Amino acid sequence: MPSTTAITVPQLSRLVGLPDAPVLVDVRIDEDYDADPRLLPASCRRDFKTVSTWAAEFTGARVVVICQKGQKLSQGVAAWLRHEGIAAESLEGGFEAWLAAKGLLVKTDKIPRRDDKGSTVWVTRARPKIDRVACPWLIRRFVDPSAVFLFVEPAEVVVVADRFGAVAFDIDNVFWSHRGERCTFDTMIEEFGLRSEALDHFALIVRAADTARLDLIPQAAGFLAASLGLSRMFRDDLEQLEAGMLLYDAFFRWCRDATDETHNWPSLGKAP
Repeated sequence: MPSTTAITVPQLSRLVGLPDAPVLVDVRIDEDYDADPRLLPASCRRDFKTVSTWAAEFTGARVVVICQKGQKLSQGVAAWLRHEGIAAESLEGGFEAWLAAKGLLVKTDKIPRRDDKGSTVWVTRARPKIDRVACPWLIRRFVDPSAVFLFVEPAEVVVVADRFGAVAFDIDNVFWSHRGERCTFDTMIEEFGLRSEALDHFALIVRAADTARLDLIPQAAGFLAASLGLSRMFRDDLEQLEAGMLLYDAFFRWCRDATDETHNWPSLGKAP
């Protein structure tokens, strides 16, 4: 009989990267984490021994707990969270099952240090169009859901990064920027180890639109038009970013699930 308190790898993999994905909590012991210091996308690490002190952080969330093999640690933590009234499941087979299924994993060595509230902080040029929306989307969906983004005048990006402990991106002469013909979104996918068929397909659309090479892929022109339309609709960059997240979610789902689907208006007399 299937467990009612566990989620399988295929089930979880369908949720990763989506706006309604569960919160992922990695409770592997340090020895196991040090042996493979990668994380499932957008997950956070917590000490299983102190679950009673941090459980309340996840009130109101749906949580999936991951340990090395999906046994005592994740099941115990998930049970404790449920005791606190939190919807929690353990990942069946744990990190090892995810690894065996070649699930997407994030390299942690490039994740910036977090602020006092546990968030990474990033800064870039104001008035985002494509790359400066694509990168926050990638970070929030796959690296750090609580990431903070600051938009400032181009000349102030590096200074703001220094004064506010932020990481500059999508400007010249910083680590997180264009490399040759590839844009900053490509750089982040590569450095975080997030290569997948769907993200690579999406990256081509972003790159083509961001670098005005609309001949690379048919969807680039529509993506550019939608992005520029959004930039004209909002004066506030953060409001534009929030609205743009839905656009990027939609394109990611198309890249992942719908590239073979077509839509035709049915002829009269024929069932749809």
